[in-house]
Amino acid sequence: MLKENYLNIVDIIKHACFNASRPETSVRLIAVSKTKPIDKIEEAIKLGINDFGENKAQELKSKVPKTSSKVNWHFIGHLQSNKVKDVVPIAEYIHAVDSLKLVREIDKRAKNINKIQKILIEINTSMESSKFGLTNEDDVFEIASACNETSNVKLVGLMTMAPFTNEDEILRNCFIKLRNLKQKLNNNGFNLSELSMGISNDFKIAIEEGATMVRIGTALFGARNYQC
Repeated sequence: MLKENYLNIVDIIKHACFNASRPETSVRLIAVSKTKPIDKIEEAIKLGINDFGENKAQELKSKVPKTSSKVNWHFIGHLQSNKVKDVVPIAEYIHAVDSLKLVREIDKRAKNINKIQKILIEINTSMESSKFGLTNEDDVFEIASACNETSNVKLVGLMTMAPFTNEDEILRNCFIKLRNLKQKLNNNGFNLSELSMGISNDFKIAIEEGATMVRIGTALFGARNYQC
């Protein structure tokens, strides 16, 4: 089932890239492995998946030593400052940075281990109160500027979570907002390359609107059992 799901996802990515006149290599598939056992991660690795996303620091920390192959780990959940020390030594990318306090803590922890930590700023493009992320453009520019002033944080892009809806126009508008904000930042000299947007139900649209990273869990691994 995992192989079949993976091949279906690859096919959707291929067609979405074709529709957007983009190379398939411009999209990175991040397998969201939260709540999934190591054997499923190992199965995904054998299929050729190299990027995995986790939402909780403790789960990420526990899985890494149990994984046989070296892969790229992405921390994609809301990160509390007191958990930064656990995430920075492991994560290639931290996707959901939304405060100056968090940037400074990440920089401090990365400096301690002589690492340049790649991060993305989380933007709340849907303006939903239930979601994390910045809504004020001035705050985005302030944090982006602060990243440039650090020695061990590298800001590489932006991240968003669209509403859970089947209305294509609403989804597309959220992704367009993120793409336009990235362009505005780049017009001001920030040189961002990544847009982390799109999950199992909307990643095709996200790719058509410029996503370079799609975070896919359910469509790949199947429904999660949060009682486990």
